[in-house]
Amino acid sequence: MSRARLKLNCDMGESFGQWKMGLDEEVMPWVDMANIACGFHAADPDVMAKTLLLAKEYNVKVGAHPSYPDLQGFGRRSIPMEDDEITHAITYQVGALVALAKMYDVHVEYIKPHGALYNDMMRQEAIFVAILAAAENFGLPVMILAGKNNGRYLDLADQFNVPLLFEAFADRAYQDNGYLVPRNHPKAVHHLQDDIYHQVMQLAQYGSITSINGEQIALEADTICVHGDNADAIAMVQRIARGLENIGG
Repeated sequence: MSRARLKLNCDMGESFGQWKMGLDEEVMPWVDMANIACGFHAADPDVMAKTLLLAKEYNVKVGAHPSYPDLQGFGRRSIPMEDDEITHAITYQVGALVALAKMYDVHVEYIKPHGALYNDMMRQEAIFVAILAAAENFGLPVMILAGKNNGRYLDLADQFNVPLLFEAFADRAYQDNGYLVPRNHPKAVHHLQDDIYHQVMQLAQYGSITSINGEQIALEADTICVHGDNADAIAMVQRIARGLENIGG
């Protein structure tokens, strides 16, 4: 049985005022899904609207990319919050993007938490449940990390009638347990283009990745996260997109 083609997703709309982040115009034609920042870690209303229109131009699916309220730390710091505070913060951010999207006849189709919030929801069920409560309000799926313990997340999501999308990462190394190698490890991120490309192709063709210790890890993913923050990254996304088209995976 042939595999459905892996969709490429990319974090976008992370500029703010005069500050420029990422090469959205260059990467948008090559991806399937745009995770648009909602103002708490990056972006502002004008950046959000511009990114929505760019996604519409290239027929790219739009997702909300909410975070902890951490503009100074780019959403990469865990911030202690009550469960209902997290639900309200997600609702606030997604609601802003949904309102702007409606103005331009664009549909927000999923939620992908950003940075520390994403990592925390994969470690703490209470945070994941708080995010599900917000997603239920919008009737939107939540994107989470594909891994060996996805069954537990599916059970929790079913309680809120929230579908899940499972993602893998093109440039991140994996542990034997299927989780990402922590960023403080010297080999947490793949830097060689061939390593990145072959990891994606292995996932697309065989539904597996090779861990940092050489173990073959089964990984069922709907989408793979790529980056478009410099010229080399754009070239890598183009190579991956063409490779996926060639194998039909």
